Amino acid sequence: MSSGNALYFFLILMIVAGCGGCGSEDSGSSSGGSTPVLPVVSGDNVMTITVNGSNCSSNSYINKPCVSVTICTPGTSTCQTIADILLDTGDSGLRIFKQVLRVSLTQVMSGSDSVSECIQYADGSSVWGPVKLADVVLGNEPAVQVPIQVIDASFAGAPAGCSGAYQTPLDAGYNGTLGLSFFAQDCGPVCSSSAGNGVYYVCSGATCGGGAVPLSSQVQNPVSLLPVDNNGVIVQLPSIAASGTVSATGYLVLGIGTRSNNIPSAVTAYPADASGNLITTFSGIDYNGFIDTGSNGLFFPSPSATTLPDCPVPYSDWYCPPATRSLSAINRGATGTPSGSATFQIGNFVTLFASPNSVFPDIGGDNVGAFDWGLPFHFGRNVYVGIEGKASSLGTGPYWAY
Repeated sequence: MSSGNALYFFLILMIVAGCGGCGSEDSGSSSGGSTPVLPVVSGDNVMTITVNGSNCSSNSYINKPCVSVTICTPGTSTCQTIADILLDTGDSGLRIFKQVLRVSLTQVMSGSDSVSECIQYADGSSVWGPVKLADVVLGNEPAVQVPIQVIDASFAGAPAGCSGAYQTPLDAGYNGTLGLSFFAQDCGPVCSSSAGNGVYYVCSGATCGGGAVPLSSQVQNPVSLLPVDNNGVIVQLPSIAASGTVSATGYLVLGIGTRSNNIPSAVTAYPADASGNLITTFSGIDYNGFIDTGSNGLFFPSPSATTLPDCPVPYSDWYCPPATRSLSAINRGATGTPSGSATFQIGNFVTLFASPNSVFPDIGGDNVGAFDWGLPFHFGRNVYVGIEGKASSLGTGPYWAY
């Protein structure tokens, strides 16, 4: 297996986790644990998630949740279905690498200038490229016309923050990302009111400068634009054995309480604040917490070097306790209520990574000052993401529920 460095990301402006990066070049073809699946969920509002499975054209890192998305030239039936799209509930909007697009899209303009975007992550990586209008089809839902980002490092003149942006899908480990967080846009009012927001740019030829971009022209969460199932999503993934498995299959259900297949049952809703955080209390300390499919591990401060020591180099971003640790934390809504405990386990990353498996429920690493409930948190749970300003029986978003 290739390197196992944790590359969990945080989007500037609204702490948003992105994908992790542990290499597993061909683990899907190896022997290992059986592939767990959930009972079949059907409907036009249902998309299949495969974790290091058939929707992933490359197993470029472990705990990689993939979906397929259909992109069409606006207003036409000229469409393309693209696999290997990372499901990222910590971001908003669709981002596709230019190299995999086979349909023409409409450039979003600001006057006579092209709108573009630089997304920077806390690990130093970034994506750059123009904002274009596309018709996007999720599952068998009606197509929605929405601005997306075309990831293209060669577009115009990238600002300094994106000078080292990903060049190709191989660099990133995916063909694109589908951000389905509880925010309707990826930046929101701060990017519509200030030209110096550091995210959006307007370009005349190869010259780009900061730009204030109206909400309607920003990259948007396509679920928020659906005619009916527009108030959130449910991520359903099966339980995984502590030793891991080769791949796993689950479902992304669009809408909350809008159809018979997405009625909430026995879950508690935890409201988030304007930055997208709840409160996680761990080892007696309160942290900003968030729940995110785009992070491939659980990332949080170690209670002590004895309890959760870092792994040796080159895996030092991960925890390597001598024996699997059973731990717990308390999650609370952003206003302090409700509250509920969440138990989890952390195993020895080096031992697990040496197996033929690619999907693990018990891997984690250090994250100073925040608690990132990444993909392992989702195994064996139905996790609801309520979109801001949209109501359901669980309340009005933004919220998580599980």
